[in-house]
Amino acid sequence: MTDFRGAHVLITGAASGLGRLIALDSVRRKARVTLLDRDEKGLGKVCEETYAMGGDSEGFVVDLSSREAVQATCAEVLTHRGGVDILINNAGIVSGKTLLECSDEDILHTFQVNVLAHFWTVRAFLPGMMAAGKGHIVTVASAAGLAGTSRLVDYCSSKFASVGFDESLRMELKQLNSPIRTTVVCPFFIDTGMFEGAKTRFAWLLPILQPDYVVRRIMKAIEGNRSRLIMPRFVMTLPVVRVLPPFLFDAVLGFFGVHQSMDGFKGRH
Repeated sequence: MTDFRGAHVLITGAASGLGRLIALDSVRRKARVTLLDRDEKGLGKVCEETYAMGGDSEGFVVDLSSREAVQATCAEVLTHRGGVDILINNAGIVSGKTLLECSDEDILHTFQVNVLAHFWTVRAFLPGMMAAGKGHIVTVASAAGLAGTSRLVDYCSSKFASVGFDESLRMELKQLNSPIRTTVVCPFFIDTGMFEGAKTRFAWLLPILQPDYVVRRIMKAIEGNRSRLIMPRFVMTLPVVRVLPPFLFDAVLGFFGVHQSMDGFKGRH
């Protein structure tokens, strides 16, 4: 079991959405938290919320799309807050544009935040975990990392990469006989505002998930050392559907409305 009590938990994308809720839940579990985000105002509010709960927290304003900024911030965290026990790479962005509508900068930004930042944070904190002989690395990916769809070419590609990052890292740690655990989280759309306007055809099978529910499942998965968390359960049928020829696979996803899910996308403003 991974114990939050007394652990140092670092969360990226902590100023809002899932990151904020994970931070508050970590404090309730008596962890001390370090919060990373580019939103200075939002970060300050979350820190105030944790202080009101009697928590030990500190926020670091950082542009997660910048390798240099992430590396410098991680070094600062190590100096002022010490090694990290539980690293939760939660930050993510979505453009909601077609491939041809995306600018070069949009595509680069998506990959820099959604996957490359994972490399920089893990490379910064993994040596300390290995020296301590314990640690847990959490990758908040997406169901979009298990099946592609339209208007999410850049996003899905980055999330496929995130899933592959976690899987490869898990295998590498096993090869090294390391006790460090990893968890990858692959949820369907979450009602945080990030995917505002996205829709589902069969809500009883593929519901738009509520943030509180998702965070409860994530925290339970971390504590239970689960390697993979997929939500809702219907998404777990994807590996089976993948054995079908591509035209049938596409037809199945089309029937369930996956290809049209982003037609009304507005996103967070």
